Amino acid sequence: MDVRQLKALVTVAEVGSVTRAAELLHLVQPAVTRQIRTLEEELGVPLFERTRQGMRPTGAGAIMADRARRALNELERARAEVQPTPGVVTGIVTVGLLESTTDLLAEPLVSALARDHPGIELRLMTAYSGHLQQWLDDGDLDLTLLYNLADTPSLNLRPLVRERLWVVAPPSAGLRGDQPVPFARAAEHPLVLPAAGHALRSLIDGAAGRAAVEMDIAVQTNSMRVQKQLVRAGHGWTILPGLGIAEDAADGTLGAAPLCEPGVWRSIVLGMSRAGRTPPAVEAVARELLHQITSAVDQERWPSARLHTRAAPTGDT
Repeated sequence: MDVRQLKALVTVAEVGSVTRAAELLHLVQPAVTRQIRTLEEELGVPLFERTRQGMRPTGAGAIMADRARRALNELERARAEVQPTPGVVTGIVTVGLLESTTDLLAEPLVSALARDHPGIELRLMTAYSGHLQQWLDDGDLDLTLLYNLADTPSLNLRPLVRERLWVVAPPSAGLRGDQPVPFARAAEHPLVLPAAGHALRSLIDGAAGRAAVEMDIAVQTNSMRVQKQLVRAGHGWTILPGLGIAEDAADGTLGAAPLCEPGVWRSIVLGMSRAGRTPPAVEAVARELLHQITSAVDQERWPSARLHTRAAPTGDT
């Protein structure tokens, strides 16, 4: 089993065609076919089903392609780390961002690293906290933002920000950022909420219990964009982090106000694996991400956010 075979395996699995894979790998088609067959002979199992629609990975093929992809990524990172330009931090770093933070953090992070650390190849992934945590556990991310997560044996977590949740409604509801809305009032309306099991939904369910109210849940979705779209269309109100609706509230397409009675906050942390050494490139990206978050809070570009080292207002917890 060699690197060429692993590249052939991953490429065929991704594109579903030996012909297309050969083009991407700059090889002739028989060479790619031979590499796949050699792997199958060595492993003793078929890795692909040959169909009229193309090459489809078997169960074993999907497992091997996933592991091979990670191995190839690690080799790329190692090559970048052992062949650096003197005095320059180099390497490949994969970062996870919460969906609600991408507009605020992605471009400034990329710009700052391109300016200060041009030798770092940055890869950005965005998803909800549960998916990001799974990717970090699986080794697909080097560091990621997560929320409402306690310390775990496998992860090193650094608390960063406490952010307030807001109730969101059509503009006609007259919600204002300087007039908090009691949870009970929000619950008087049909609600468009994250699906059960989502970390944000757990926060909302807990607040409903503390307020002793029952929620009329009109729709459940795993997409913040869909939540806002359904509210604009009049299907109900919703509850989201302040950062996720700041632009919508500013341009008047949605109305929003902080929740109170009880106030609901989410805690955002920076997660990194405890296993192995932390490459200098990962440390550099982590420092820059922390800087971008601190600047956003200090410049009030992150609505209702408090840095972890600063206490939340009395009664807001």
